[in-house]
Amino acid sequence: MKLGVIGCGKMGSALVEGAIRSGALAADQVTGCDPQPEAARAFAAATGAHVVDTIGAMDADTYLLCTKPQHAEAALGWLPEGNFRVISVAAGLTTAWLEARVHPGVRVVRCMPNTPALVGKGAAAFCLGKAANSTDAEAARLLLGSVGLAVELPESLMDAVTGLSGSGPAFVYVMIEAMADGGVLSGLPRAEALKLAAQTVLGAAAMVLETGIHPGALKDMVASPGGTTIAGLAELEKHGMRSAFIEAVHAAARRSAELGGA
Repeated sequence: MKLGVIGCGKMGSALVEGAIRSGALAADQVTGCDPQPEAARAFAAATGAHVVDTIGAMDADTYLLCTKPQHAEAALGWLPEGNFRVISVAAGLTTAWLEARVHPGVRVVRCMPNTPALVGKGAAAFCLGKAANSTDAEAARLLLGSVGLAVELPESLMDAVTGLSGSGPAFVYVMIEAMADGGVLSGLPRAEALKLAAQTVLGAAAMVLETGIHPGALKDMVASPGGTTIAGLAELEKHGMRSAFIEAVHAAARRSAELGGA
């Protein structure tokens, strides 16, 4: 793969760094381009990749579109004609929207990564445009999978992905902060409470992923009769924690659909 990265911000850098770190790509296979010189310099320093001043100067068979959505149309207008793929992580832009702005024959993949990709713990989904094929799916899986989990889904589910894994880190950060506050209220120093809360969430997530046991069953394993955990769970249920998370994901998914139709 000869990868051209359009937009050298945090997400583009994270994906390229992950791909290089995993051995999926070598630095000399990557070229970056960003209108902000400082972003391009930082990308080159972090990845070892070459950077150029214009999209037209790239020699690539795969373009990774990492611009803000409002800048995507202008960037796509600089792409040449040819037989190559565009993998877009620009939020909310559908494959139909992307395909309408590239030359015929250009294959499109739409992705929805999340910010934990920056530390190699991302959760991402992707879908294929009309002309894309299994080779394009593998290219997307290679890039996204190098910084975490990558799953292929129908495009009709991408708004749901945005609501769950795209927006979800913010919901979890609120939970970690609140758990730490509870620790402080109970007498723990702030720094230790925050570390314990974050590690507890990390460990619980690893238990779900690595054991394959349903989270409800894992919860029951911790909640002994008449114990501390069931007392805390009763408070969470009293205050509607479960419903709040369900509605938060659903509201974010609805908002994603609204933005995609704007």
